[in-house]
Amino acid sequence: MRERILAELQRVEREQGVRVLFGCESGSRAWGFASPDSDWDVRFIYAHDLNWYLSVETHRDVIERMLPDDLDLAGWDIRKALGLLRKSNPSLLEWLNSPIIYRADESFLKEIRALAQSTWSASRLLHHYLSMARSNSRTYLQGEQVSRKKYLYALRPLLAAQWIERGSGLPPIEFDRLRAASDLDVATQGAIDRLLEQKKVGNELAAGPPIPELSAFIDSELERLDGLRSVEAGAPNLELFDIFFRKWIGRKNAL
Repeated sequence: MRERILAELQRVEREQGVRVLFGCESGSRAWGFASPDSDWDVRFIYAHDLNWYLSVETHRDVIERMLPDDLDLAGWDIRKALGLLRKSNPSLLEWLNSPIIYRADESFLKEIRALAQSTWSASRLLHHYLSMARSNSRTYLQGEQVSRKKYLYALRPLLAAQWIERGSGLPPIEFDRLRAASDLDVATQGAIDRLLEQKKVGNELAAGPPIPELSAFIDSELERLDGLRSVEAGAPNLELFDIFFRKWIGRKNAL
């Protein structure tokens, strides 16, 4: 599948006339709890030639392709990506920290990661993760039969919120790393172990009765963290994003 993904990214370059600067896996495969039938969620950042940006016309700045074999490709133009990075867009920050990199200009990846590390907003990311955990819990974990994967979709952002609460910096996206840094009791750890085993060998849409240990942990942490705010160091220097943008749209050599 990796070779297939690399070929599809090259196809995007040829057909769209762009340079793919960075491509990674997002979603459950990057988080570390994919099922055998999980989708492949490939995300990328690309750039056009300079003249594309020097136009009075507004161009589409997203490339999306749904391909056979559950292969989902979605990419953002570099200007769009940097505009979202200024706002600490959670999806983009997770792309940049993905442990599964399919393709990258190493200098680009190093520099944009450094830009993200120096400008991300703890309060915005904290609000995002708590909102995600709360929404998944209220929407999917309250019935007599609940989706197994939705427990993980509530637990991961909750553990990421704890990471930010501790002042540990930009949280990793891998569930195992977030879990290892948390202070979970034995019962909760055991319930998570069983859940992960079920998901890794089962169906992506599997459901079952509520898991008391996990429901109790999620409810108590959401209540404890409710209203938590993170102190900001100040707004990022927007000129940094302009400098980065001008540098990388001026690069003419393809990867």
